[in-house]
Amino acid sequence: MESDRTRLYLTRHGEVVNHGVYNGQTDVDITPKAVEQMERLRDLLRDKNLRAVYSSDLLRTRKGAEIIGQPHGLKPQVFPEFREVHFGRWQGLSYAQVMERYPSDIPQWLSNVETFRIPEGESMGEVRQRAIPKLQGLMERHRGEEILLVCHGALNRVILADALHLPMDHLLRIEQDYGCLNVIDYTSRWTVVKLVNG
Repeated sequence: MESDRTRLYLTRHGEVVNHGVYNGQTDVDITPKAVEQMERLRDLLRDKNLRAVYSSDLLRTRKGAEIIGQPHGLKPQVFPEFREVHFGRWQGLSYAQVMERYPSDIPQWLSNVETFRIPEGESMGEVRQRAIPKLQGLMERHRGEEILLVCHGALNRVILADALHLPMDHLLRIEQDYGCLNVIDYTSRWTVVKLVNG
C-alpha cells in the first residue's frame, strides 16, 4: 500500500422501518434485516485494519457503525455534516405522494440536481458544501490508514461523484442499496474508486 494512500470503506445504512419514503433527516430506526446487512459488512471487514469508524449522527447510521466497528474495538464518531439531504416538505412522503402534492418539485429537481433547493430543505450542492470539507479533513487525519464511514444514499452519491469528478447532475446514475459497500482510495495525487454499490 502506498504510504499516503487512505482507504475509505463507505457504506450505506441498512433497511429502515419506513422505507419507500423520503426520510431525509427524520431520525428513523432500522429493521432486523438491516441488522443482518450490517453484520454481513462487519464480517466482510473484520480482518481489515480499520483505524476509525465514523457516521452521521442519525440513528440508522450510528447503529450500523456500532455493529461494524465492534470487532475492531471502535466506537463510531458521529458528525451532523454526514446527515442525509434534508428533503424538506418531501420528508415522510413517497415518490408518488410528492408527485401528487407537489407535481413540479421532482421534475425541477431532476433537471438541476445540484442547485435546486427542495422547498423547506436543501440542495445537493449544499449537501456537498457541508460534507466534502469534513471528509477531506478525515482523509488528512488518517493519511495512510483505513477508515469506515456509514452514511446515507444521497450523501454517498455526493462522495462518490466528488471522487470521480462527476458532475452533480449525474448523481442519480449511481445506485446505493441498503447495506452496500463502496471502496475509495485517496492519495495526494489522485482518487481511485475501487468498488461501487458492492
